[in-house]
Amino acid sequence: MHTTLTEHARRLYGDEYRPATDCAEEHNERAFLNELTFADLDAILSMLHELSPQVVDGNLHVWVRNLAYQLAVFQRPDDPAVLREAADSLYMFGP
Repeated sequence: MHTTLTEHARRLYGDEYRPATDCAEEHNERAFLNELTFADLDAILSMLHELSPQVVDGNLHVWVRNLAYQLAVFQRPDDPAVLREAADSLYMFGP
């Protein structure tokens, strides 16, 4: 059982050190998206920073990364650091 959003994403998508693991029923993509949708900004940014320390790497799907940054920007639309990080990711991976 996972305890954080980062651990749930790591079990589904893996990271640069480990491949994705076989997930039990509670570790499916629908449950992850539900958890991501209601996660706070710190949990979202922590997941993005741990699974993709550089903008160009990581095993997160592009649509998951874009969704995570959209949710982060919705939570803090006036934070220039969050906006810059989201813009960098969008520039690199596109809409």
